[in-house]
Amino acid sequence: MERDINNTTLPWSLFLALLLLCAPLYPQEGDPHIDQPGIDVLHYTFTLDLPDTGRFIQGYAELSVRRYRPVEKLTLDLITLRVDTVWVNSKPVRFLRGSATISIPLKKLTRPSADTLQVSVKYSGWVHDGLMIQTDEAGRWTGFGDNWPNRGRYWLPSVDYPSDKATVTWNVRAPSDRKVIANGALLEERRLAETMGLSGKPRTLTRWSTSRPIPVYLMVIAAAPLTSFDLGLTAEGLSEFPPGVRQTVYVAPEIRDYVPGPFVSAGAIVEFFAGTVGPFPYEKLAHLQSTTRYGGMENASAIFYNDNAFRERQMTAGLIAHETAHQWFGDAVTPRSWGHLWLSEGFATYFEKLWVQKSSGDLAFKEEMNKLRDEILQARESHDRPVIDSLQSNLFDLLNVNSYQKGAWTLHMLRSLLGDSMFFSGIRSYYTRFRHYTAVTDNLREEFERISGKELGWFFDQWLRRPGYPIVAARWKYDKKERRVELEIAQGKRFPPYRFPLTVEVLTGTGQSWRASLEIPAQRLVKVTLSMEIESSPAGVYLDPDVRLLASMKSEPVE
Repeated sequence: MERDINNTTLPWSLFLALLLLCAPLYPQEGDPHIDQPGIDVLHYTFTLDLPDTGRFIQGYAELSVRRYRPVEKLTLDLITLRVDTVWVNSKPVRFLRGSATISIPLKKLTRPSADTLQVSVKYSGWVHDGLMIQTDEAGRWTGFGDNWPNRGRYWLPSVDYPSDKATVTWNVRAPSDRKVIANGALLEERRLAETMGLSGKPRTLTRWSTSRPIPVYLMVIAAAPLTSFDLGLTAEGLSEFPPGVRQTVYVAPEIRDYVPGPFVSAGAIVEFFAGTVGPFPYEKLAHLQSTTRYGGMENASAIFYNDNAFRERQMTAGLIAHETAHQWFGDAVTPRSWGHLWLSEGFATYFEKLWVQKSSGDLAFKEEMNKLRDEILQARESHDRPVIDSLQSNLFDLLNVNSYQKGAWTLHMLRSLLGDSMFFSGIRSYYTRFRHYTAVTDNLREEFERISGKELGWFFDQWLRRPGYPIVAARWKYDKKERRVELEIAQGKRFPPYRFPLTVEVLTGTGQSWRASLEIPAQRLVKVTLSMEIESSPAGVYLDPDVRLLASMKSEPVE
């Protein structure tokens, strides 16, 4: 979501087989991040009747629910909308309707093993959020799902929490002058005999369905007068759904001349990420001009971009790369709870910059990382709150520098610490193990520790579980007799001292350059004598010339 490198050497057939073997089947008991322990929704089928005008919808939700503990109540999230009838295994049941929930009784679990229940809900009402209904500049009715973080409950009876992922089928009946796009693969698009009320407009049934589980916040539809531009089959051989990734751009008719525009890079972006991380996880990838609160929203297989980015001709390859990276990180591997949002946004931000490195070179990449570092150093959140922020009650406040920029920089420093080969091996291993499931930060740490053979708890703790960053002041002098540079490296008192590797570059007046790699311990003051001999007094001593350390840094000679 945007706010308003190495390829695997495994054969793809073997890689896919390993992916299928590694993912757990359902949430583990006792997991504190599960919204309803003992309950796992396996599949949703949403049947929706959309209006010609206004916000009134009629819906019918069918849920396949796995119960793996003896719980006797299912609680579904649904705000405001009227609930007419609830069925469990085809039998109507008495339910308790709260202002934001439906409490549904379940019969006792008579067997010690898990069972699967079929729950159905008939509902209707005026939608005020989640499904963003409005008329566009040309006065045309449009509706776009915009669920993040937990706004799906305004229009979908569901377990609206990221830990509970499920597959979804959409059956949408809408006026035929609207194009309906949703997650997954298109199953059917059929003109109906019925018409719409007094307007007499013809109606069309459109059906989409996913084969891979996703959280409710990614389950969306678009219903609008959209025209399509086919980007063709991309990333051939690099998809979980052979032969490749079919990509399409959907825009308002008057914007048709803008595409493909920046979307000419969409195929190369998917190919790069698939080669770096693993096969593209979904049936297709659609890019839509839409109504969303955000610059872009990474809905699984159907990315929604803000309408203004198209109308003002401001769509960028960076935004496309960011939202596309989410298809792997955030969508396929989903943070189990909101406090670990950096596993989604930090990854997408860093992979956006990796695309810059791939497409524009190392210098452009360093410039981008420098910009991110400056933003972190200036942001209040990086001073006051940790990246893993489980105490934040306002989920929208998690869309901050910590989740995006500092999360990205944490990955960047881990890459520097481990080296490219080990870093990208760890990324692939993490993705392989948790794809189509959920993860927390310790899962990532454990994978990197297993791949590298190194203990990394100190690294994850200091960068992710406490606020701040190193404030480094270096003072240096030249020892003419020994022909060496002596350094005093002090860390400021605002934050506890950090442990980090540091590259020091020494330049002479004649343009010669020497570099030294130092391991700085978590101490307030460290004195170091550089090992290389230098013939004359340096013109300057510079810290972190390769842009690999998140820190405030200055270096000056001793007078």
